[in-house]
Amino acid sequence: MSVLSENDYLGIPCDLRETNYKRMKEELSPKITMYTDGSSLGNPGPGGYGTLLLYGHHRKELSAGFRLTTNNRMELMAVIVGLEALKRQNSEVTIYTDSRYVVDAVEKGWLFNWIKIRFKGKKNSDLWMRFYDIYRHHAVKFVWVKGHAEIPGNERCDQLAVAAANGSDRSEDEGFVKGKSILN
Repeated sequence: MSVLSENDYLGIPCDLRETNYKRMKEELSPKITMYTDGSSLGNPGPGGYGTLLLYGHHRKELSAGFRLTTNNRMELMAVIVGLEALKRQNSEVTIYTDSRYVVDAVEKGWLFNWIKIRFKGKKNSDLWMRFYDIYRHHAVKFVWVKGHAEIPGNERCDQLAVAAANGSDRSEDEGFVKGKSILN
């Protein structure tokens, strides 16, 4: 009687099983499209964010306003809230944003260097750490889009963000009020 090794499990070579598993995982991972935008009426000033999540025929809009904040904080907050709203980990997420600040920080690797230096001299570390905590649980791709270029998802997020910034139900941006950082 021959004993099957782990490599011969079910008669399927190990590398083929891994390839099939990866393919199945890719097929089963939700593919989500996200549009985001932030707004600040004055910088700093009242601000808000807007996020649009699209998955198949599902659509979800998120927004909130803050009494005193910055545009960069709201751009980043829009991304964070969108990622935190996802129900399943390992989602494949394509994020369309007009924020070079957010796109470049991730795509050019700045964020990972900021983490290594514990954000010394960097702003918004409270939000960047919150972003990183959720970002690492998904496969995220950023796509920069020009703002106010008649891209429907981006335009909708701009409307949500501006409405939230102008709204009467604005919260305190505690990270901004407490000195913009928990690590500096």
